[in-house]
Amino acid sequence: MIKFRVTFLAISAILLFLGVSDLGLWWHNRIPTPASTATLVSQGPPAEWLKISDGYFDVDRAISTTGTIELEALLVPLLAEPDQQEIRVLVETRHPRTLELVNGYHFLPETEEEQIAFRKANEAEFMAKRDFTGMLVSGLIAKGNRTKLLKLARETGLNIDDNVIFISEGKIPQLWRGLFFTIVALLAILKVFWPSKKGSKKG
Repeated sequence: MIKFRVTFLAISAILLFLGVSDLGLWWHNRIPTPASTATLVSQGPPAEWLKISDGYFDVDRAISTTGTIELEALLVPLLAEPDQQEIRVLVETRHPRTLELVNGYHFLPETEEEQIAFRKANEAEFMAKRDFTGMLVSGLIAKGNRTKLLKLARETGLNIDDNVIFISEGKIPQLWRGLFFTIVALLAILKVFWPSKKGSKKG
């Protein structure tokens, strides 16, 4: 019985930590903070939830996050200038048009002529500016995913800065998840320390 309670408390403590972390993140990021890509590169991110402007998506150097041709999401370099070589910001994106460009250029054409024609028709979009909103890939949960993505990017030979900034496009602070985890954890902890009279008699 004691072992069960310790395990139950440990699980509850993890849920409480995750819940409080989500709530803290939401509290400090109730609206996205505007930031230009140049500012992001030179000064670092001013907040976790960002509205980023004036950045060039380098679709030519995009890679699949799965490391396969199955395009669920892409890791795309975000540049302050079109001729920037070192990658200081990487964006994990599921933007439909970006996926369409990579798929349409690398995987759909059956001949070289078709590939050249697709590229010519969409040339400007392979290095185009696009404003977007997203969150930093940070924290304990995201740390493993960040390490995996960085390893994958470096295996492709990309010139990546050691302190590269990872941003997940479209991600927002999880208020309701934080509330759910926190409430469930607190109720579970109360259940352990203040069991019902019926449960106490049986113990």
